[in-house]
Amino acid sequence: MGSMFFRAGVAAALSSLVFAGMAAAEPKHGIAMYGEPALPPDFVSMPYVNPDAPKGGRVSAGEVGSFDSLNPHIQKGRVPWQLRFLAYESLMGRSLDEPFTLYGLLAESIEVSEAGDWVEFVLREGARFSDGSPVTVEDVIWSYETLGTEGHGRYRGSWAKVEKAEQTGPRSVKFTFNVEDRELALIMGLRPILKKAQWEGKDFTESGLTEIPITSAPYIIDDFEAGRFVLLKRDPDYWGADVPFRRGTNNVDEIRMEFFADSTAMFEAFKAGALTSHRETNAQKWDQQFDFPRVTSGEVVKAEIPHARPSGITGFAMNTRREVFADWRVREAMIQVFNFEFINEKLNGGDQPRITSYFSNSVLGMEHEPAEGKVLELLQAQDENLLPGAIEGYSLPVSDGTARNRSGIVKAQDLLAEAGWEIKDGVMTSQTGQPLRFTILLQSGSAENQAILNIFTQALERIGVFATVETIDSAQYRERVDAFDFDMTYTRRGLSLSPGNEQLAYWGMDAADTNGSRNIAGIKNPGIDAMVQVMLTSESREDYLAAVKALDRMLMSGRYVIPLWYSQISRLAHNKEMKRPDMVPAYGDWPGYLPDVWWIEE
Repeated sequence: MGSMFFRAGVAAALSSLVFAGMAAAEPKHGIAMYGEPALPPDFVSMPYVNPDAPKGGRVSAGEVGSFDSLNPHIQKGRVPWQLRFLAYESLMGRSLDEPFTLYGLLAESIEVSEAGDWVEFVLREGARFSDGSPVTVEDVIWSYETLGTEGHGRYRGSWAKVEKAEQTGPRSVKFTFNVEDRELALIMGLRPILKKAQWEGKDFTESGLTEIPITSAPYIIDDFEAGRFVLLKRDPDYWGADVPFRRGTNNVDEIRMEFFADSTAMFEAFKAGALTSHRETNAQKWDQQFDFPRVTSGEVVKAEIPHARPSGITGFAMNTRREVFADWRVREAMIQVFNFEFINEKLNGGDQPRITSYFSNSVLGMEHEPAEGKVLELLQAQDENLLPGAIEGYSLPVSDGTARNRSGIVKAQDLLAEAGWEIKDGVMTSQTGQPLRFTILLQSGSAENQAILNIFTQALERIGVFATVETIDSAQYRERVDAFDFDMTYTRRGLSLSPGNEQLAYWGMDAADTNGSRNIAGIKNPGIDAMVQVMLTSESREDYLAAVKALDRMLMSGRYVIPLWYSQISRLAHNKEMKRPDMVPAYGDWPGYLPDVWWIEE
């Protein structure tokens, strides 16, 4: 199916990133971080949906790993990742076609003070939970407080910035902030709303498989088997079917999530017809292994779905909490040894572009030349917190594409020598006689990562560095990573067109010491925290973009991750009965797209 990628207005908004101040307080149907919402108050549906899509049918998708909880809002346990998006509703819904814009969902309106120091929501009168009970202001306040104090770490940072949550009317709730943070009003609109009565007398932090969530979302959990599958069914009595944000979405009657021990078993299940869709991240496999009978017969369609979101960071994170990776020169040496061009050719036929910026593929990405203008001013203010390359410009090494990678090997040896290491009897050794050894932690089923690391570890041996790849099951892996019990591990962090508070969760100092946080590399740089604060308080488009680019420079020159590749498209194979609208939103294949806006045509 063809794709009309951007409407002209949305494309202009993405390229110019117009950053506007909060307008005078008045109730509105939506809110945008940049300027005004693209859709008017009387919009019928989101532009990337089919408002007349038929209802019915069933889809099934696979996940590698297992699960032991149905509560995606707590730190403990493993949960099917889609539950957080399909089984819970928030006050506002996020548009996939604008950088950061929300429209009313459980709430019919939002009002923000001119200074941005409070936000008020008015609930829709007909909003209901799946048991038929109304969604109340009491449920909203309880949800925010519980998630902010007992929930997953992703919720706690923003709750700490709330001075007061109060009911201001029969259906209205107001949050007053204790800091200057222009993004908070939008973040408050995106928290899941839970039913307070369901959790009275129960330990929210220990909820596993015994508590089936009562939800206000279009889907409810109909059946599951621990570690094997979860079946969601569309609620025929869902309260919000005619809410403009929901019209034309959630068209499929049943969604089944199947779990597999590894990616090979999952792919074979798709080939056999047990799954209705499969995302493929390996370009070479996409070109060479998708010629099985269901494809050649036309039963399966290969779709390449474009997007305009940043690349984010994908690669192997080095744990700076460990002495072996505390020195930036050692981290840079690992990047030099990593022969990207050779690996990319072997695994992808050389087709995939490398991540050279945390915001590659977008206007937010840093330039690799020396910093200028406002970017330079911001970096100079953090001079004592900078590593080489932040101001001068930083670029990843480019090898000659052969297995030898001679230039990278020589540079790595020079860097290690500067850091106090030397080769003795074929082993890279510290001044105290300790060999340079470390372990790379992998989750079982990561065949592609294993292939990458086979090449990497062999290259390391050429300079007397010995790395061991330790592969463990998903439960052990989650525990180890949450406790930061690793030297190096695979990481993947998606980034949006409107980076903000979540950046502190990803690379902030407080998160570095919080078990279970997303600051995998243990980054503790006060300059990075300060740069995020500049982003959150910028009054102009120019200042905001400069702060993001400065942050990008600090992250790249920090050498925290050995970057891999990204794709400007999503490769999605699916049954021919699965249909999607012609228009693809800016975020492309992103949470909220599949299965949300798709439908089944028998």
